[in-house]
Amino acid sequence: MRLSLVMPLLIPVFAITVAQAQTTQPSFEVASVRPSQHEVGPDYNNQIADSAAGFSGRNITLRRLVAEAWQCQLDQVIGPSWLDQNEYDITARVPEGVSKEQIPFMLRSLLSSRFGLKEHSETRPMRVYALMVGQGGARIHPASPGNTTNGGAGVHFHGDMRQFADLLAIQFSIPAADNPNVPVRAGGSRIPVLDKTGLQGIYEFSVDVRPELGTDAFTAWKRALEDQLGLKIESRKDDVAVVIVDSAEKIPTGN
Repeated sequence: MRLSLVMPLLIPVFAITVAQAQTTQPSFEVASVRPSQHEVGPDYNNQIADSAAGFSGRNITLRRLVAEAWQCQLDQVIGPSWLDQNEYDITARVPEGVSKEQIPFMLRSLLSSRFGLKEHSETRPMRVYALMVGQGGARIHPASPGNTTNGGAGVHFHGDMRQFADLLAIQFSIPAADNPNVPVRAGGSRIPVLDKTGLQGIYEFSVDVRPELGTDAFTAWKRALEDQLGLKIESRKDDVAVVIVDSAEKIPTGN
């Protein structure tokens, strides 16, 4: 099975400086945020697309929106359980001349105005996986601008290493399969994966991951990272930046 994944462009976690925080954050030209008419659940929700022209998504949870706005993984957003349950549809247009990299800051303004979001950031010691370059060096190279390939078998990825770390955090939560006729899905608590590769730019590659019965996704991916990509994964304790949701409204306002 070949799975194509094109992740949205992200910027480093909590990259905003004190000087930036004191300036007026940019906002979307027009934005609509409404509760989804039909909730689809965790196997299908959180479908997001962004571009230089705008940001849109269907059945997005507030936890995912906060993670997008602060450029972190879902387990780095701490708050009430309903953040994972309520789903929203969003369409927002970016003003002309505003860069795509400013979209996360626009989301922060949107969440504040439509959901009354109040939050704060802090660091907490957590178990994490560190994604690093292997001893023999990485076997992947930045994609040429405007050049998109179809890739080979397996999981096809297009994005930066921060986005790849996000993907791995989801993949690592897939348990071992005991029955070949019953598909397994990602579930349970996700352990954050931190990008420690130092690799810059946008990458495009395919990874042929073949889990076996009784073997969890982490073991299969660890082998594929080392053999095919020249990357490695390491478990460690680290101080991780988290976003604490102090309060938010379940029904957005101002459409």
